[in-house]
Amino acid sequence: MTAIRAPAETLWRSLRLPVDAISRLHLSEHPDPAVNSSFRLGTAAQTTIGLSGLAAAEFHKLRTGVEQTVSVEARHAALEFKSEAYYSIEGETGDKFALFDALAGVYRTKDNSYVRIHTNFPHHKQGILDILGCEPTREAIASAMLSWNAVDFETEASKRKMVATALRSFSEWDAHALADTPPVEIIRVGDAPKREVRGNPARPLDGIRVLDLTRVLAGPVCGRTLAAHGADVLLISSPKLPALPNLDVDTSRGKRTTQLDLNELEDREHFNSLFKETDVFLQGYRPGGLAAKGFGVEEATKLRPGIVYASLCAYGWEGPWKDRRGFDSLVQTATGFNVAEAEAYAAYIGEVGGARPLPPKPLPMQALDHAAGYMLAFGIQAALCKTIIEGGSWEVRVSLAAVGRWIRSLGQLDPTVAFRDGPSLPPRDVNDPEVSRYVSKVVQAKESDGCGTGKVMTAVSHAAKLSATPVKEGEAPMRLNAHHPEWLYREE
Repeated sequence: MTAIRAPAETLWRSLRLPVDAISRLHLSEHPDPAVNSSFRLGTAAQTTIGLSGLAAAEFHKLRTGVEQTVSVEARHAALEFKSEAYYSIEGETGDKFALFDALAGVYRTKDNSYVRIHTNFPHHKQGILDILGCEPTREAIASAMLSWNAVDFETEASKRKMVATALRSFSEWDAHALADTPPVEIIRVGDAPKREVRGNPARPLDGIRVLDLTRVLAGPVCGRTLAAHGADVLLISSPKLPALPNLDVDTSRGKRTTQLDLNELEDREHFNSLFKETDVFLQGYRPGGLAAKGFGVEEATKLRPGIVYASLCAYGWEGPWKDRRGFDSLVQTATGFNVAEAEAYAAYIGEVGGARPLPPKPLPMQALDHAAGYMLAFGIQAALCKTIIEGGSWEVRVSLAAVGRWIRSLGQLDPTVAFRDGPSLPPRDVNDPEVSRYVSKVVQAKESDGCGTGKVMTAVSHAAKLSATPVKEGEAPMRLNAHHPEWLYREE
């Protein structure tokens, strides 16, 4: 086990995949610091992206006998960990969108701590304002928050199904004693015949169908990765839920998009017919959230034996936080990253004394989301390998909190190395000299009704380079509901 591949090999072995394959993964020898952070985000990025590519290569080998190498450059991987910031669309002008709503962020509380709120979706924003009883301005929120203790506000927000977390250190988070689960796990959840191997697929996931019901970043990144390796990924969103179009346009590259309302009988029946013919179901509902609609794990294995059922959540499947809503920024704050990063930066600039806690310092990208997305893709493709080798139905589990724990386990850099030597992310401009090294052109996909302007999108290319089956970079729907809710034809 070489030191640079050690984190990848540990995860690869944990899913009981052929050990000899890890020698075909080539990573940057000196990945950190890939960005200006005290955490080993270069290692995290190249490892998770590399594993997703290696699992694709292994599935392709099982189907065709073709063996290949997978290479990842750490800086390219770091930029792909912020792909939502680095794209442009032909003919569209204006400032780049902000990842967060203007009211989102951290606010000081009565007990000299901080709370982070998430207000990107309108109902979440209104829910926070209702708790605080204030006007929708940062000044009004800051004033109202000073009447709350941090954990009390977090608890009230959770009761109302809103999204906010109190600032914690690593030691404070560890005291919660949440289940110490691995960052990715695959569990056999039913019996099914072995997957038949036939044909000669040009790409690892050619002919594999994926129903994608995820939103925001982690799940959509996973679906985008599967599509890049040849899968027919059908992204289904609800016409009644708010969207994040400036995120969706990046994370839906390579997919087809449609809309169904699972609360309507006709749409649910249509979804049921799609479900019976899918190979992979990718969803980001909280634990148990889909069971009531008839699409929980147990129901899925009966409806579609041999399925790979991939589940993403914020805080895991056990413990008092399992039902809480969460996004990357909130999980960073709750689990200790913002405190640790702030302390490391303070040490770098010589501010070793003074009042604590320091203002929270986020990681330079949504690293938990992106790492979780690639962990999901890794787990899904590992499970697909299992369907060939031993058959069965499989569940893949990934949580943001467990992925954060894994990133934490990689260790922290010396603050001087991290913040003096670690390069900042480049400007949000695809024409920036560094960014332009890592982009590709993507054409708007033809829609089901024949429409589509053929606009060209420039976006960060996939950092995983497979020697025999290069990824598909070519098309993007560029909007939700561009296609009919149906599968592409495949030879059975």
